[in-house]
Formats: sequence, structure tokens, C-alpha cells
Amino acid sequence: MIAFRIVCLALIAIAATLPATAQNRTPAEVAAYKGADRTARLIEGAKREGTLSLYTSRVAEDTNPVIDAFTRKYGIDVSVWRAANRTVLQRVVQERRAGRCAADVVSSGTPALEPLHREQMLATVKSPIESELMPQAILPHGEWVGISVNIISAAYNTNLVKPADVPKSYEDLKLPRWKGQLAIEAEDTDWFAAVVTKLGSNFGEEKAVGLFRDIVRTNAMSTRTGHTLLANMVAAGEVPFALTVYSYKPEQLARAGAPIRALYLPPVVALATGVSITRCTTRPHAAVLFYEFMLREGQEILAKRDIAPTNLKVKPLPEGLDITLMSPTEMLDNGKKWTALWEKTVIRPQ
Repeated sequence: MIAFRIVCLALIAIAATLPATAQNRTPAEVAAYKGADRTARLIEGAKREGTLSLYTSRVAEDTNPVIDAFTRKYGIDVSVWRAANRTVLQRVVQERRAGRCAADVVSSGTPALEPLHREQMLATVKSPIESELMPQAILPHGEWVGISVNIISAAYNTNLVKPADVPKSYEDLKLPRWKGQLAIEAEDTDWFAAVVTKLGSNFGEEKAVGLFRDIVRTNAMSTRTGHTLLANMVAAGEVPFALTVYSYKPEQLARAGAPIRALYLPPVVALATGVSITRCTTRPHAAVLFYEFMLREGQEILAKRDIAPTNLKVKPLPEGLDITLMSPTEMLDNGKKWTALWEKTVIRPQ
């Protein structure tokens, strides 16, 4: 018995001297280590864990270059499951309630990340790289951080819209010349809430809603599902003018020679896309390594694709734009109100 106890004590003593990467750690504990060998420990632990599972709402053409660069640098394979924000949210919640933890990292828009925070499914992570990010990218709870800003702009086909007819405000879209020319993304309720709230701070919410009601009643508004689809339809000439696309997409298409241009009608609203680590992950080192890759090198890759990063050392926001970020909590707290207004104002006007 005495010999057995001596062996046990010896094993405990050995375990206590092992590096952090050799012991079970939560993502928060892994990220909290600040020693000079921090990155080396993350890499060592990630290689031992072997793989990483990423759930994301970002399209493949923007995600794949980031994943490829991460794998080349660290030798960690990344499996990717991709869907819209709402679907990402539903899948993570359903899997956890079923006792599964398939996602190590979730990179999505705030409509998915903030509900996951409220469901207590994300880990609190503090990274030294966060000091390089714009203040709006950091949430007090620390369970997700913004990595890019999807600026929502209008877009028009330069072959179909004359330079003299390009609107300068939403008021201009009430002009009869726009009849049958307008389209909008079908699920942009959060954009609508942000724009109406911003305009309402100047002349009242009722008048702001009335502005969009007048546009739709006068000229009608077709709907499409998907910002990328809508931008492509503008470029193809199927839609002359779209109110809501992600601004980087017209820039990409125009650079490839398409007759499309982004247009910033005030107030300009942006949706943050963030990165988070699931609280249940069994691969915390790989998850934290990828998380920090997205805070700097990943943003450099996205910036080359005209996606606005939150790391101000990578690239500043477009000069002269006054950007209003969508509130990550507004739709959670007042979603029924805004959905009802959106439906009766834009989707099924009454």
C-alpha cells in the first residue's frame, strides 16, 4: 500500500511539471497563458489535437483562402460546415442539446453569435491581439470578437442607371423613375432596424418607416434571398438597383469587369462578422490558434478581397464613411417589433 501511494504521489508530481499543452485546459485557460512560449504551446497542442471543425456563414470563395493559409502554416486540417447565420445558430444549439459538440470554432454574423452567447455555448477568450482591433469589435462578455465588418451598401448596374440618375439619398428612391427597378435582400430586417433607428434619431421613427413605405408604394420592391446573389443579379443586369448588398462584392465584381458600382446612401450600416470558440470544444489549442490567426493574418487575407477588417493595423475603414454598426442585441430584444414592421412595410406592404 505504501509503495502504491508513493507511485501515485510521484505521478502527480510529474503531471504538475508537464507543460500546459499536455494537460486538459478550457479555451479560456489556454488563451490566458502569456508566457514567451505561448504560440509554441498553442502549436504543439494543436498538432496533438490534429484537426479543427469550423462552422461559418462566410461564402466558400472568401473562406477557403483563409483555411488554406492556416493549414499551410500550421499543418492543421480544418473541416468546414457552411450555412446562413440562422442555420449555423440552429445547428450548434441542436447539437449541444443532443449532447454533441461538433463545432470547435464558429465564425458568423452577430445574429448567430450573440444568441449563442445567451445560450451559454461560447467560451470567454482573451487574446493579446485584441488590442489591435477597433473598440466596437470587442464585446464586454468576451465570448466572440469581430473580425470583419460587412458594410451594407446599395449597388447599381452602370449600364442601366445613368450617372445623373444615381440617387444621393433614400428620398431620391421615391422618384417615379425607379418604378420596377428596385430590389432588396429578403431577410435584411436587422439592416432595416438599424437604418430606421438612425434616421429616426433625426426626424422620428414613424417618419423614417414612412419613407420606406412611400418608396415601396410608389415604385415596388422585389426581394431576393442572399446578398451575393443580389449583387450578381445587379452585375448581370437582372436588377438595375439593389438597396442591400455587402459592399465588397460589387468591388470584386467591378474589378473583374462587371458593370456594377457600390453606392453608400446615408446612414451606412455595417454588420460585424466574428469568431468564437465553443465552450464544449475538445480541441482548445487548435481553436485558440485559429481564433488568433483570424485576428491578424486571416484579416489580411480578407482585406485583399475587399472585406473591411476590424484590425486597424491591417487596413483602416473606407475614408469618409460614417458607419453605424448593427446592435448585436436589438433584434434579440425587439425582434418581433422589427419583423412586423419589415413585413408590412417592405415584404408585404399594407
